[in-house]
Amino acid sequence: MSKRLYIETLGCAMNEKDSENIIAELTTKEHYETTDNIKNADLIIINTCSVREKPVSKLFSQLGVINKQKKSTAQIGVCGCTASHLGADIIKAAPYVDFVLGARNVSKITKAIYQKGFVDTDISYDETTYMFDDIGANSYKKKINISIGCDKSCTYCIVPNTRGTEISIPKELILDEISKAVDSKVVEVLLLGQNVNNYGKTFSNKLIKSSFVELLRDISKIPKLKRIRFASPHPLHMDDEFIKEFATNDKICKNIHIPLQSGSTKVLKDMRRGYSKEWFVDRCASIKKAVPHSRISTDIIVGFPTETQEDFAETIDVINRVKFDQIFNFKYSPRPNTVAKDMPSIVPDGVASSRLEQVIALHKAHLDEKMPQNVGKELEVLFEQQKEKNIYVGFSDNGYQIQVKSDKNILGNISKVRITNFHRTYLEANIK
Repeated sequence: MSKRLYIETLGCAMNEKDSENIIAELTTKEHYETTDNIKNADLIIINTCSVREKPVSKLFSQLGVINKQKKSTAQIGVCGCTASHLGADIIKAAPYVDFVLGARNVSKITKAIYQKGFVDTDISYDETTYMFDDIGANSYKKKINISIGCDKSCTYCIVPNTRGTEISIPKELILDEISKAVDSKVVEVLLLGQNVNNYGKTFSNKLIKSSFVELLRDISKIPKLKRIRFASPHPLHMDDEFIKEFATNDKICKNIHIPLQSGSTKVLKDMRRGYSKEWFVDRCASIKKAVPHSRISTDIIVGFPTETQEDFAETIDVINRVKFDQIFNFKYSPRPNTVAKDMPSIVPDGVASSRLEQVIALHKAHLDEKMPQNVGKELEVLFEQQKEKNIYVGFSDNGYQIQVKSDKNILGNISKVRITNFHRTYLEANIK
């Protein structure tokens, strides 16, 4: 009889990809099958995030609940970024946890489950040439890692301390993984890395040479592949060659995530982001000029320790100039082992909360202005989810979420639609 695996994933798309790799390893090598019922599981894994303080603080209360719910013979494992930075302290605080596996050590999962008290959080471990098992595509899209780790030193960010230094995955392995995926039903890939457009800077084999633009060109030559997305590029590496490839490569979807973090050049310097406000605005303007229908999303942190009211006004100015299509808003959260944690803050918590509310309100106003302009437009949509009996959901090339009614099963189809109605976060359409 197969053993049952329950896995809960917290955090970003890279965490989701790590969970997919864990599932593939355990199902193909250890004969597990996944379950949504934690009470029936033989193995329970929490794949954690540590970018924000709140998910970390909730981990131990969550583990306590799991320990009460699980059957007596079930194992509990903690994986991911919080595992990387807390390590054995997790087992000290929660002795019923059977193993701890860091974000850079996913390939060791089949070893961890057999050793009570197993802890491996080595952030220098190199998995870039490890071929994870693949259980086959279960959707029309697939996440593809193109690098691991991060070579930046942003003062607020814990990721280099949980995922290690950046190493790119050899291009041949990436192309092989994508080719296998599209031989099934995959038509769209999402390329993942902390800074994808820094791809090729460092390989395990120092003789390998490539760049992100070269990688995009080679991926686009795979015949059955229809769409390429990537997350997230770094503004610092958005040179003209990159923007030209984004604009002219027909397989690259025309929505792009460009993390701003702050609109103040002074705060960006304090954050060690490596670019200025003017550079960021210029890059967004260049993208919009090259691809007028493109959509730009971003990340914004308010309440960074050195952020004055004038600095915050600069952030508001960038939001008004770019008019982002999506903003992931965060109030600064001090993280362990970061430079910013020891910076004296000039921003009271109430002021940071007020600034966050202002960003949210301004973004909503921009959406209320922009979304109605889509009515009557035609877009091409990949349908990937059946929401109700005859309601299908998909995404346009430029990243709009689209809902249509159809009596036919259109899952996996890329169909042309005409927009008939709008909401703040999605559009309604009819298939043409």
